Order: sequence, then structure tokens, then C-alpha cells
Amino acid sequence: MEPSDLRIALFSGNYNYVRDGANQALNRLVGYLLRQGAHVRVYSPVRDKPAFPPTGDLVNVPSIAVPSRPEYRIPSYLSAAVRADIEAFAPNIVHVSSPDVVAHRAVSWARAKGIPAVASVHTRFEMYLRYYGLSWFEPGFRALLRRFYRRCDAIVAPAESTAAVLHAQRMSRDISIWGRGVDREQFNPRRRSMKWRRANGMKDDEMVVAFLGRIVMEKGLDVFVGAVNAAVERKVRHRVLVIGDGPARAWFEANLPAGTMFVGAQTGDDLAVALASADVFLNPSITEAFGNVTQEAMACGLPVVAALATGATSLVRDGVTGILVDPLQPDQYGEALARYAADPALRARHGNAGLDFAKTRDWDAINADVMKLYTRVIERRARMDALYGKRWLPS
Repeated sequence: MEPSDLRIALFSGNYNYVRDGANQALNRLVGYLLRQGAHVRVYSPVRDKPAFPPTGDLVNVPSIAVPSRPEYRIPSYLSAAVRADIEAFAPNIVHVSSPDVVAHRAVSWARAKGIPAVASVHTRFEMYLRYYGLSWFEPGFRALLRRFYRRCDAIVAPAESTAAVLHAQRMSRDISIWGRGVDREQFNPRRRSMKWRRANGMKDDEMVVAFLGRIVMEKGLDVFVGAVNAAVERKVRHRVLVIGDGPARAWFEANLPAGTMFVGAQTGDDLAVALASADVFLNPSITEAFGNVTQEAMACGLPVVAALATGATSLVRDGVTGILVDPLQPDQYGEALARYAADPALRARHGNAGLDFAKTRDWDAINADVMKLYTRVIERRARMDALYGKRWLPS
């Protein structure tokens, strides 16, 4: 198949209305596919004031606001108008990126039409339940995810560590890797600015520990606070820098030490300068399938202290580019921060090693793997149909 033969219907629960690593990766993928000559149509909820302009053609899918989190929307159903648009577009592959109701309907539509479907995994949704008092529902939710993913022809995970978990959970027989690149023009050590640090009240000789991301509890805010408190108990001289915003900001501000710098949500060059001007990146999240922010920090030359979890283990080499710790042991985070505070040369070695790794993460080469996957599953479906004399369906 040629790239121009591909007609991809992409379904997303959040393509551009709130900025996060997952939808930025999807937009980069669509941009790459369009440059290769493929045809792409995106189906997602929209808002009057999205976080950033969408890449490619975007069709609004009916949705409802998430209770208590109105910035997010849940796709609710495939309307007649959307179905007509899909029919007119005539895709030869369907890509779903979140296990919501519309994605389920899209997979059912594809199966009825004999069109292959692939799913991309962007986060550990089942882990979110722990932060909202619903741990008891994890086994049932995991079973729902398994049913959803096994009805697809293939799934893609952002890292080997996440793929290993998906294999263990029997989510699919066909799991490939769609990694993540990093924009090294945006994120690099040259962005570091002592002027910016001083303007934001940070001293030249204090170790600045950065948090970057949406300020929501499922990012491990409680563990981050515990880590900082453990560093304080060890009398580690440092300053916390929080880059981002979100509904839990007030809680975060109330629980972090006085003097913590909150600079709000940043984008573009401002984001790159803020991140590169830190000295250590601390990421306690266990819900991520891939740590985009971790890789961006590495591209800025920062050593990383992170949870021993799927979002970090495929990126951070313990003792080489950072330090991996038990996700639920704040004391281990505190000890790691103490080591970096006491040994600037160690920070520099780990930061430089992380930078070398980030230099290998080219977006176009990574996105090319997804296009190859599309071609592979389309051709496999054609072979199976020819072999069985009827439409073959994965199960």
C-alpha cells in the first residue's frame, strides 16, 4: 500500500480542547500522516475555546461534561450526522484512542463493515480509580477494557513497559510500540535561564525541583508532597517549581512548603525555559503509560527522580539518567533528592546521559511505525477475508 491509499478515521475523547501529552502525540501523528499523503478525519468533542488549533479535519462528536471536572468531556454517542460523515469519508481503517462509548461504537461500526480497527493506549485508566475511592472497581473495569481492546485488530502502547502490562492483562494478542518523540528545538539545555530563575525568586545556588503537568490528584500529588517533606526533614536545600495548572492547585499550594513557585500553565518557549531552568525533575505518577514530561525534562538535561512504574521505566535508567524509587515510599524520593543536592556532579552526569537518550527520539521515525501498523493490519484483514471466504473478526 502507498500512504495515499490510507483513509484513517481517528476517534479521540480529547483531541485538542485540553492540552495533554496524549492529544499532542495524536496531533503530531496526524500531521505526519497528512505530510505523507494519507487521508485522515478526526472525530472528537470540541469546545468554543480549545487549548490549541487541531491538526487536520475535526468533526464534533456529541459529548457531556465530566461531573466535577467540566474541562473534560465524555463522547456520548454516534449521532446520525457523525455516522453519515464517517460513511462519506469511507475509511479503510479506524483508530480509537480512548475506551469511551463512542470508541466502542466506532469499533462496532468497523467490525460490521469489515474494516480493521486499532487502539492506542495513552494512560493507565484503571489506576485512576485509586485516587477517587473506587479501587474495588478495578477488576471489573479491567475486564471492560479487555473486551474493548480484544475486539480491535491490534493495539499500540507507548513503551515496552506498558506493553508488558497489557500482555500480562491479556488485552490483545497483537501489541506494538508507538513511542514518543521529543521536540529538541523546543526542549534543550540552551533554554536554561538564570535571569528567569532570579526573576521568579530562585537563588543561583539552590537546587530547583520541578513538577510539570496538569495539577490533578491522579498525577500523584500526594506522593510529590510526601517526597518534598521527606527532603525537608533531611534538611535538603532546595526550591520547588510547579509548572502547570488544574483543579487540585489549591490543595497542592496548601500542602507544599512556603516559597514554592507556582508559574501556572506554560506553552511553547515559555514552557521550555521554565523546565530547563530547573535542576531536577520529580515525577511520582503511576497512571501514565508514557511519561512525555519526563522525556521533555531529559531533553533539557535534567536528571529524573521518578516512580518505578510504566510511565518512567522505559525512559529512565536507574543510576544512569536518574533514580527510580518505590512509587509509595516518599522517603525514597527524599533520599534521592538528598543525593542530588549533595552531589552536583552526579546531577550533571545523569542529566547529560538523559540528554543523549532524548537525542535518539525522532518524531517522524516513531510515527512511521504507526503508518506501518495501519498497512499491516489492513493487509492482514484482506488475507484473512480471502482465506475464510467471509469477513474475519478478531476476538
